[in-house]
Amino acid sequence: MDRAAIRQTLAELLEADTGEKYPDLTEDKKLREELGLDSVDVVSIVSQIERQYRIRMTHQELEKLVTVSDVLDLLQTKLAGSAAA
Repeated sequence: MDRAAIRQTLAELLEADTGEKYPDLTEDKKLREELGLDSVDVVSIVSQIERQYRIRMTHQELEKLVTVSDVLDLLQTKLAGSAAA
């Protein structure tokens, strides 16, 4: 799955979860400061991502998610690992 498709899915999940629109979801956007997500929002989005892609993220991995790019990097790594398995 390519990065653009993952970013699109992330934008759709964010919009469904928060009710906000994210037409310019660039990779440098900070999840909390710029997108206005709180810890509950992040956990909700992550659980939806885990269900959709059938992956698991550790607490340590989640703590490192600061920007949209961090989320995409982690997802690409996880998806590549699950595809290889």
